Amino acid sequence: MKIKKQTYDLEERLLKYSVRIIKLVEQLPNTRTGNHVAGQLLRSGTSPYPNHGEAQAAESPKDFTHKFRISLKELRESERWLKLIQRVPLLNKPELLDDIFLETEELIKIFVTSIRTAEKSRK
Repeated sequence: MKIKKQTYDLEERLLKYSVRIIKLVEQLPNTRTGNHVAGQLLRSGTSPYPNHGEAQAAESPKDFTHKFRISLKELRESERWLKLIQRVPLLNKPELLDDIFLETEELIKIFVTSIRTAEKSRK
């Protein structure tokens, strides 16, 4: 029996996260509030993916850390918008946000750890 090795691919994970954010934004109501929150979440929730790409092409270790910090900042902002969507609620079934909350928290932890590791190796 062959055991399938699970690979860890942050780029793919961020791409899937961006897709989930886009699909979520499309479900928000077409109201003044819904459109405002949708625009903000769309911006912050899709930003970590291209910023991760920028970090992969960083010009220096400092630049790499800077791009990761931007991704972390955007993930934290997305988490706040998701909380607002759930609290209002702007979706008929706010419990559908549970999975994306979990993924947001996990991605935040990954970026925090990566930034710490990168900063330690710079010293």
